[in-house]
Amino acid sequence: MREPASMADDEPRAAPDDALDTRTPFTRAAGLKAGLTDRQLRSSRFTRLLDGVYLSSDVALSPAVMVQALHLIAPPGSFVSHASAARWLGCPLPPLPEEHITVPTRGRRFRRSGVRCHVARGGETFHKAPVGHVATTAQCFVDLASQLTLVDLVIVGDWLVRKKKVDLSALRRYCASSTSPHASAARVAVAYVREGVDSPMETRLRMLIALAGLPEPVVNLTIRDVYGEPVRRYDLSWPSIRLIVEYDGKHHVERIEQWEKDLERREAIEDDDWRILVVTSTGIFDVPEETVARIHRHLRTRRMPGTPLCPAPSWRAHFPGKTPL
Repeated sequence: MREPASMADDEPRAAPDDALDTRTPFTRAAGLKAGLTDRQLRSSRFTRLLDGVYLSSDVALSPAVMVQALHLIAPPGSFVSHASAARWLGCPLPPLPEEHITVPTRGRRFRRSGVRCHVARGGETFHKAPVGHVATTAQCFVDLASQLTLVDLVIVGDWLVRKKKVDLSALRRYCASSTSPHASAARVAVAYVREGVDSPMETRLRMLIALAGLPEPVVNLTIRDVYGEPVRRYDLSWPSIRLIVEYDGKHHVERIEQWEKDLERREAIEDDDWRILVVTSTGIFDVPEETVARIHRHLRTRRMPGTPLCPAPSWRAHFPGKTPL
C-alpha cells in the first residue's frame, strides 16, 4: 500500500540532508524531513523494508537490517523476538512469514503489515546487541516453540549448541523455568537436543530414529588408533553392536574424489566388522517408513538391547513421507 504523498509528486524538493544515512533503515518521516519525496521513496532507489521504513536499494537485505528496521517502529522497552531473532542468530529455519517484535505491555501493541506484535508476559530475557535489543538465545528457542514443529525446533537447538550460541545445560534450565505458554513444547524439544550434531539432516535422521522408539544412537562417535589419534567418526552409531547409520548428501556423489574416499572409508569400516547403513534425503522425506524398518531390522538382527518388537508409530506425525500418486 502506498503512503499518501505529502505534496504533488512533481513538486521540487530540497536536496536530501546529508545527515540522513539512507544506507541504514530510516522512516518515511525522516526521509521527508531530509528532503526526499514520496515518489523518490517509491522509486527503485529505495527498498521498502516495512510500511513506512526504507533503505537504499544498493544495500543487501539481511536479518540485521530487519532488526534495525523493527526498532524504528517499536515502542521503548521492546525487543526483537521469535523468528526475527532466530534469523539474526543465523539459525537454520524453514521459510516463516512476518517479522516479530515483543512489546512490554498490551497498551504498547501496534499494527503494521508484515509484523507480528507479541506482548511480554514477564520473565522474558533480551540483551543489547549491536543492532538493537534482541531476545536472548534461550528465550528465542522458547519463542520458536510457537512457530516450529518439534523436529524443526530440535534442529535449531542442535545448531545453537553446536555453534556454541548456548550451553545445553543452560538451555534446559531456561526451558524448565520459563513461564511462557509455549514452554512445555520447548521442554519436549530440548530433551532431544544433543551436543556435537553436524547438520540439520543428521538431526532429522536422529529424530526419525528416536520418535520410532528405537534405542538412541551415539552422536559422532570418534574411533581412535592405538596411539589415540582419531581415524574415523560416525554420525550415528550403536558401538556395542557395531552398527552405524549415516546421512549421505549429494556432495558425496557430485565429487569423484569424495566418492572414492568414502568407498575406502567404508571398506575399512567393514574390515573392523562394523555395518554401515547409509540414508539419503529420499529415505527421510519420501519413504521414512522404509528407513525405520531397515534400521529396526538391523538393530534386532544385531540384538541391540532395548530394541522393541515393532517400532512405535509416533514418528508418522512428524515424517509423513511422500504420498503415492
